[in-house]
Amino acid sequence: MSIACMILGQSGTGKTASLRNLDPAHSLLIQAVKKPLPFRAKGWAHFDKEKTPGGNIFVTDQAAQIIKIMRGTKRDVIVLDDFQYILANEFMRRVLDKETGNAAFAKYNEIARNAWDILMAASQLGDTKRVYILGHTQEDDNGRIKAKTIGKLLDEKITLEGLLTIVLRTAVINGQYLFTTQNSGLDTVKAPLGLFDSDQIDNDLAAVDAAIFSYYQLTEAA
Repeated sequence: MSIACMILGQSGTGKTASLRNLDPAHSLLIQAVKKPLPFRAKGWAHFDKEKTPGGNIFVTDQAAQIIKIMRGTKRDVIVLDDFQYILANEFMRRVLDKETGNAAFAKYNEIARNAWDILMAASQLGDTKRVYILGHTQEDDNGRIKAKTIGKLLDEKITLEGLLTIVLRTAVINGQYLFTTQNSGLDTVKAPLGLFDSDQIDNDLAAVDAAIFSYYQLTEAA
């Protein structure tokens, strides 16, 4: 069983930048939207069957393709950025569909199922795998900060954070880019007891990965 962790935060608060210290030789990035990395990206390259067959960045927002890539890679660290756009891109491709009645609701059911499939697959890989799912946040009607989706029709069907044991949230305090590790009472942050020593840690995904690796007593893949 793999370990899946969600990293939530507003745009510009350090989600993707937290990849900067990951070892590209052992990491794979799946981008829902193709964009340059916000740090010096030595060792990272977009996959191209002809030019860079060893590339470790894949671009797709298709659930079936994402699952296939996660299951097929030999790399132990997988990052999915940005989960919300997997939902939003599919919604926008179908926003002008002239669907009514049950067909209109079926669209949301399909988007929810695709999200569920990805999250379930992320937790069902090999025992040495760690999957980090980056996503934006939104505030619900009760003032609670949660993973951003495409609205209530989807939220009624699936609680994304409920499928995971570890959910961190970005914070920018006095110019420092951090992850919060403890629930504030108004968000969905959570972590196993003793995984982190502080309720605020550097936004360093390599350090988070090392903590998870040690906590769950994982071993390197053969």
